[in-house]
Amino acid sequence: MSFRIMADPPSRLDKALSRDVPEAATLSRTRLARLIGDGQVAVNGIIVINPKARVAEDDLIEVTVPEAAETHIGPENIPLDVVFEDDDLIVVNKPAGMVVHPAPGTPSGTLVNALLHHCGASLSGVGGAKRPGVVHRIDKDTSGLLVSAKSDRAHQGLAAQFEAHTVDRQYRAVVYGVPDGNDPRLRGIKGAAFEPGNILRITTQLARHKTDRQKQAVLFNGGRHAVTRARVIETFGTPATVALMECWLETGRTHQIRVHMAHTGHGLIGDPTYGGRRKLPAKSLSEQALAQVSTFSRQALHAAILGFEHPVSGESHRFEAPLPEDMTKLLEALRS
Repeated sequence: MSFRIMADPPSRLDKALSRDVPEAATLSRTRLARLIGDGQVAVNGIIVINPKARVAEDDLIEVTVPEAAETHIGPENIPLDVVFEDDDLIVVNKPAGMVVHPAPGTPSGTLVNALLHHCGASLSGVGGAKRPGVVHRIDKDTSGLLVSAKSDRAHQGLAAQFEAHTVDRQYRAVVYGVPDGNDPRLRGIKGAAFEPGNILRITTQLARHKTDRQKQAVLFNGGRHAVTRARVIETFGTPATVALMECWLETGRTHQIRVHMAHTGHGLIGDPTYGGRRKLPAKSLSEQALAQVSTFSRQALHAAILGFEHPVSGESHRFEAPLPEDMTKLLEALRS
C-alpha cells in the first residue's frame, strides 16, 4: 500500500506511520515497527529500517505487508464450546483444566491449539502470523468465557477495550465465610472497603511472590494496580459459613480474584494455591456439603459473563455461560 504523510507529522517514522496509515490496513504500531525493521517500508522510494527516522509532510510511504506466516503451534482437534463466532472473533466457554496458551510445561492440548484447528482458514492473521489473537486469559482450573480475535483489526480493537477497562467481566466464586460491611475485622484490612449495596471493593497492587514464583502477592508499593469488586449472592450454613459471590474486575491481573479474596480472609473453596482447604464447623452444613467442600478439586471460580463492543461492527455483545457441572453439584450440596 502507499500513502502520503499528512501535515504536522510526528518526528519519528513509526509514530507518523501509526497516525497516517490507512485505517483499513489495521496495522498496529507494534506491527508497523516490525515491518520497518524487516525492510518492508520505503520513504520516497528508499527503504528505511530505522523507526526513529525523520519524515516530513507529503513524504510518499510504501508499505509491503507479507502474507501471514504459519505459526509454529500445531492445530489439534479438541472439542470447543463455541458461544459466538464471526469473521473477526470467537467466544468460547473454556472448561476447567484447559490451559489457554502453549507454554514449556504445556506445549499442546491448549485452547490455542484447539482454536487453530477449529478456525482453520478463517484466521486472516494476527501480528503477521496465522494464529488467534489472545487478548485475555483465565487460569487453567478456572472455567468460563474467553474472546479471541481472528483478525488484526479485531485484535487491536479488543486489546484497546481491555486496556481501557471497558470490558464487562463477571465471575461466580464460592468462598469461605460471608463478606459483610458490618464486620470490623474486614473493615480493618488494608485495601478493603465497602461501597453502597454492601459491595466489597478490594484495591491493592499485585506482583509475583518473592519466594513462591507460582503465586501472586498483595503489595501497596510497587507491582501493578488491581481492583476487584464483589457482592454476596447467596449464603450457606447455620451459621452462614460459605457464600456464593459475584465478582467483577476493574483490572485483570494474574490470579486477581483468587489472591484478593484470600487477602480479605475469604479464600475460594478448592483453591490449591491460596489456601482453599479450610475446616468448617461440623454442624454448620450437612455431611454431604462438608464432603463436597473438602474434596472440591479446583478453585470454585467461573467466568460467567463477558460483555464488549464488537471491534469491527460496533455492536454491543454480552454473553453468559451457565455454571459448570462441578460447581452446580457443589451448590446443590450446600443448599441441602
